[in-house]
Amino acid sequence: MRGNNMSAQLPAVVPATRKATAAVIFLHGLGDTGHGSAEDFAGIRSSHTKCICPHAPVMPVTLNMNMAMPSGFDIIGLSPDSQEDEPGIKQVNGIPSKRIILQGFSQGGGPISGTNRDISILQCHGDCDPLVPLMFGSLTVEKLKTLVNPANVTFKTYEGMMHSSCQQEMMDVKQFIDKVLPPTD
Repeated sequence: MRGNNMSAQLPAVVPATRKATAAVIFLHGLGDTGHGSAEDFAGIRSSHTKCICPHAPVMPVTLNMNMAMPSGFDIIGLSPDSQEDEPGIKQVNGIPSKRIILQGFSQGGGPISGTNRDISILQCHGDCDPLVPLMFGSLTVEKLKTLVNPANVTFKTYEGMMHSSCQQEMMDVKQFIDKVLPPTD
């Protein structure tokens, strides 16, 4: 059981308050759903931006003793040399790709693609995260800089933040979205 299927729950959507000319697709973390993400984005969205928060299918996760939970792909381990579920990671509808931000929290931030080398990336990480240590965030940002234009990669850390988000991070996300996806009219 992997990826999207016909019985998958429809995504939570935060509609634009006027004609949508941009979209953000936000992938939630392991065990969560799109509803929580939609609540967060409702407070920071721009009037021309639609936010789509899909729900991951329920599947067994190796890291969690094969317990079934919402997960976009299997997580086998957390070390840098752990095997990855590449087929699961490769899975993500009419807005041009230049007008879409693919964003995620924790596991939801795993999918990346080399097809858009000039995309802008904002990666955020708490400096007290006990689940995904800051070192992994630093390693990830260095890898991202080899896959896309390094000048387009921004890495922000948040003092005292654990495996969660904070108000300052959400404001930084809003500022990033507004910069990358300005109104077209």
